[in-house]
Amino acid sequence: MPRKPFAPGAALVVAAALAAGLTACTGGSGSDEEEGDAKSGGTSTSSQAAEPGRYQTLPEACGLPARSSLRGMLPGDGQRLSRDEAKKIYDGQPDITYDTDRRVGCRWTRETTAGTRHLSLDIQRVVSYNAAVSDDDKAQGIYDTKALDAKIPSGGNGSPSPVDPSPSATKGKEEGKGKGADTGTGTTTNSSTGKKAKAPSGSPSGASTPATDPSADPSADLSDSTAPRVLDDLGDAAFLNDTLVTADSGVHRDVTVVFRTSNVIVTLTYDQWSTDKTMLPESQELQDKARSLAGELSESLSE
Repeated sequence: MPRKPFAPGAALVVAAALAAGLTACTGGSGSDEEEGDAKSGGTSTSSQAAEPGRYQTLPEACGLPARSSLRGMLPGDGQRLSRDEAKKIYDGQPDITYDTDRRVGCRWTRETTAGTRHLSLDIQRVVSYNAAVSDDDKAQGIYDTKALDAKIPSGGNGSPSPVDPSPSATKGKEEGKGKGADTGTGTTTNSSTGKKAKAPSGSPSGASTPATDPSADPSADLSDSTAPRVLDDLGDAAFLNDTLVTADSGVHRDVTVVFRTSNVIVTLTYDQWSTDKTMLPESQELQDKARSLAGELSESLSE
C-alpha cells in the first residue's frame, strides 16, 4: 500500500494546540497560587501591632513630690528638726526593684507624740507583649482589677469597676503583684493594694479587731464627699479608697489614690496612726492631702 504524504502544516497545528493547552493549565494553576499568596499577604499586612504606651522609662520616685508637699503631709509636733533629721524624713526610702524602668517606689515616715504618718508611692509602667493589645489597654486591665478588689462603686466619668474582670484584667492582677508592695507587720489588709497596715514604730503590732462601737465603724464618719469613689479629674482613670481600722496598738486611717495615665499606674497610700483610740484620724484632711499630691504627680508625669 502506498504511504500517505507527510503534511507539515497539520503537525504544526497539533503542536500549537498542545502548547496552548499546557499554557492554559499552567496559567490557571499560577492564578490559584497567586490568589492564595495575596490572601495571606493581605492578612499579615492588615493586622498592625497595637500602639506602644507613652512612657518608656520611669522617674526616680523619691524625687517626685515637692518638699513643701512632704512637709504638709508629714507634719511635726512643733519641734524644730535638725538638718540630718529633715533629710532622713523628707528624702524618703526607695523601694528595691529589679528594673527601675518598669517599677519604682518610695516611702516616707514621721513619728510624733500625736501619732505616726506614713506615705508610700508605687509607680508601675505596664508593657503588653500581645501585639493585639496596646500598653494602655493592658494598664487599664490592671487598673480595673484594683478598682474591683477595692469595691469602688461605679460613677462619674472615670473608668467604672467592671462586674467581671476581663482576661487582660485577670492577667494584669498577677502582673500588678510585683516588687514595691508593702510587706509591713500589721494584719489589716488594704482593700485596693493588698498592703498590710503597719503599726506605729515602737508599738506592738496587734491584730485588728472588729468595730464594737460607732466611733470604730470605718464608715461612721464618711460622707458622700469622702466615701470611696471614682475620681473624674485625675489622669485617664482614677479612684480613691478610705478605710478606718482599729487594732490593739491603736486606730489608723488609710487613704489610697490609684490613677492611670497612659501605660503607667500610680498607687499612693497615705495613713495616720493614733495610739489613742478616741482620737480618730480625720478623713477629709488625709483625703485632701493625698488627692493634692496625686494631682501633683500626674502633672509631673505629663511634663
